[in-house]
Amino acid sequence: MKVLEIKNIVRKDVPIYYRMFFSGCACLELAANNSIERQINFSIEIKPTGLKEIIVALDEPVDYPLLPLKKALKAAIEDLDHNGNLPL
Repeated sequence: MKVLEIKNIVRKDVPIYYRMFFSGCACLELAANNSIERQINFSIEIKPTGLKEIIVALDEPVDYPLLPLKKALKAAIEDLDHNGNLPL
């Protein structure tokens, strides 16, 4: 399983300054020649300790185990955030 890209990321307006909500489209490669696109919603919350917590939700079901899928999506989102590629 591999996250190819997360595209069309849109930030939702939230009055809480330490919590950011986003939606986008995740392009996933589940097997050798099996790639799919699914709408996702995710949030990044900055805890009082300074650590960031990422929560991912898929809008449509996927025929793949959710734990490794969410772990890979969280890693891709963390990479986007670290490189400054998320919309402000």
